[in-house]
Amino acid sequence: MKSFKTAAIEILKEAERPMHYREITQLALDKGILHTNGKTPEDTMNSKLNTEISTLGDASSFIRTARAIFALNPNKQEEKKQSKKPQPNKIPVDKFKSGFIGKAGEHYVAAELLFRGFNASIMSVDIGMDIIATNNNKLYSLQVKTSNLHPNNAFIFDIKKVALERDHAGREFYVFVMIHDDESKSALILPAIKINELIDSNAIKDLKSAERFRVTLKIRKNNIYIGTLDNEINYYWNKWEVIK
Repeated sequence: MKSFKTAAIEILKEAERPMHYREITQLALDKGILHTNGKTPEDTMNSKLNTEISTLGDASSFIRTARAIFALNPNKQEEKKQSKKPQPNKIPVDKFKSGFIGKAGEHYVAAELLFRGFNASIMSVDIGMDIIATNNNKLYSLQVKTSNLHPNNAFIFDIKKVALERDHAGREFYVFVMIHDDESKSALILPAIKINELIDSNAIKDLKSAERFRVTLKIRKNNIYIGTLDNEINYYWNKWEVIK
């Protein structure tokens, strides 16, 4: 698998046009040339490209043509190694942005559960499930995915195949947190058995080369769809009561 930088260069060379960092990331994942354990690879891609530009300047492989839009640098200059000063304690703030969004999604879900009488705890170590909760002597395992709205007007999430193959304690649920353009949030709550049904029906795509499944959610006229507009899934939208 390629690094974020190498994958971005390959995608931009093939496209021969400036692209939004989210589109670059999605194409790299779809082609199977990018692999990451991060929960928000789009934000990581944005951070990597911005960091290279700010750090290398004219020696960067990339340029910004507009906000969040990147292209290959046609006037790239060779980096002068002797002028590069080591800064071991300088860590770009954007490096942590993707982690913040993912963790914020987990806290959002944990808060919703607490308001509904669950005893919910966020796992300190990622073992496939993000939250363990109990209620009425029943145990629940929840995996949380969080996404901003993509340029194609959809929310996109990836589930690692290895996470689905693991055995987890209690009843299993997958919660997809959507951050809307107005900063409001909503969630699609799916039992694990429903995830398997949607994979079998191809509503959830199998990205075989990337060893993950792709969940695409679209909201149109106050209805929510998974995969395509043929698969309406309103019943599970903000339906916290399915966790029972």
